[in-house]
Amino acid sequence: MRILLTNDDGVDAPGLKAMERIARELSDDVWIVAPQQEQSGAGRSLSLTNPLRLHKLGERRFAVGGTPTDCVMMAVRQVLDGRPDLILSGVNRGANIAEDITYSGTVAAAMEGTLLGIPSIAMSQIGFADQAIRWQTAEHHAPGIVRRLLEAGWPKDVLININYPDVEPDEVNGVHVVPHGRRDQTAVTVDERQDGRNIPYYWIGLRRQQAMPPPGTDIGTIWRGGISVTPISLNLTDRDTLDPLGRVFQD
Repeated sequence: MRILLTNDDGVDAPGLKAMERIARELSDDVWIVAPQQEQSGAGRSLSLTNPLRLHKLGERRFAVGGTPTDCVMMAVRQVLDGRPDLILSGVNRGANIAEDITYSGTVAAAMEGTLLGIPSIAMSQIGFADQAIRWQTAEHHAPGIVRRLLEAGWPKDVLININYPDVEPDEVNGVHVVPHGRRDQTAVTVDERQDGRNIPYYWIGLRRQQAMPPPGTDIGTIWRGGISVTPISLNLTDRDTLDPLGRVFQD
């Protein structure tokens, strides 16, 4: 099995090293094509107005001066000497849950792979900037989860999003297939500061959620120490609204 690895934290990120260790438990044919610089929050953006620079860093290891989506396109269409059988994106530093998935470059890379007809999985390890990230939790559980997913299979227009909780590997509270939830929007912050010339600038960030979210979603699952597995469809159409809205425009 040929596995392509990418991420949005950059080619030198510790999470990509964790993903490489995961992938090598599944196959010896592992390729890395990842952003040269961090691309967190890039979503599914493409570099349409700037040229892409490709840098070979070693055997089957490349950096692209662009977004995660750029990396997948370059890997499949330019770099690899054959299509990958699986794309693994991550392991992201921090959660990609709830509405994060629409911002996430990690999820976007898996989405691009899915559009190209390649089974794709995004992975994220929950953690916070002021503490050590428990990469060992993702590394311990991911190979078995990926094997079971590949054995079962999933629809060609669906990607898989996995989040690992901020607990030790032996403290994980099961693997749960759940829909994505909604964040408490009071956790979103805009921090105003001033530079050396007294001109304001701003940082967008997230506070840690204080209240326990309800169970049955990705955010509720990881807060209770479980691993969340969420299938995400590429078709964003709200079919329940099609007929009622269509009747609005009927003559």
